[in-house]
Amino acid sequence: MGKIQEKREALMEKLNQEMELNGGIMKTSQLYELSMDYRKIQQFVKEGVLERVKSGYYSIGFAQKSEESMVSGLFPDGVLCLETALFYQGYLETRPACWQIAVDKNTSKSRFKMNYPPVQPYYLEPEVLMMGAEEFSLGDGKMFLYNKERLICDCLKFEEKLEREVLQQSLRRYIDEPKKDAQKLMEYAKYRKVTQKVQNRIGVWL
Repeated sequence: MGKIQEKREALMEKLNQEMELNGGIMKTSQLYELSMDYRKIQQFVKEGVLERVKSGYYSIGFAQKSEESMVSGLFPDGVLCLETALFYQGYLETRPACWQIAVDKNTSKSRFKMNYPPVQPYYLEPEVLMMGAEEFSLGDGKMFLYNKERLICDCLKFEEKLEREVLQQSLRRYIDEPKKDAQKLMEYAKYRKVTQKVQNRIGVWL
């Protein structure tokens, strides 16, 4: 085996290891850290070793991944919210076609310039972004999801973004929830400025 071939195989091994550690997706800057230059990256894309997911992001086998793995790989710092979170909390039977993800308001908007999977970002202040967020497994990776109390407050805060039926069903399911935490709900309601709405819509059932 020639030196060039040996070097390539060592790089491939390192690339596969790093891809696995990064949930199957790496930024251009991370590839540069493996001593790959722009020309080498383009060569690997041409050969089909790497796939260009979108501007500045590359993967191995991305096209074969499930939507769940794509989303957790691209947005590990995001929090599933609104209808997407309602589905993963068991309040909706069908996952919405568009992924609704809450992110830090300082996040670059270019991250969401993609055709697939369809993503709808919600830009939040850093101090409220992780309030009530819990880590869970999604596809091949991990992501955050709002707990039920935070989710109900957000659904009331952004009720004009939800279908009336979806909101009513979610409120009913929360009311029937055996492990609901009324104290936590009211705390989040205060932070999300929906105390009145929570008291009027579900307060009598708590």
